[in-house]
Amino acid sequence: QVQLVESGGGLAQPGGSLTLSCAISESITRFKSVGWYRQAPGKQRELVGTIFDTGPTHYADGVEGRFTISADIGMKKVYMQMDSLKPEDTAVYYCNARELLRDGSGSVYWGQGTQVTVSS
Repeated sequence: QVQLVESGGGLAQPGGSLTLSCAISESITRFKSVGWYRQAPGKQRELVGTIFDTGPTHYADGVEGRFTISADIGMKKVYMQMDSLKPEDTAVYYCNARELLRDGSGSVYWGQGTQVTVSS
């Protein structure tokens, strides 16, 4: 069973930074993409950013230029550096890994989430 464990959340001041980590129990190369999602109270879970197996990254409009996703294949970790944090970034952040098998099928795996609170 694939396990994803997020860490690095906490309290940050507006304009501050945090780095989230997603530790994956399997080789990252197994997955088509690894993404970060977030869910604020009373809101739907939304995609924050994704890193694809071939290397490219994609970010939601609201975090483009502030958040950076990277992967360490040897450590089996995916990171998200969050800079210039805003109160509206407050949410529970989840790591998500998607596999894509040759027949087009594949499973999606989720971590348990880590709380990020941006407040002065």
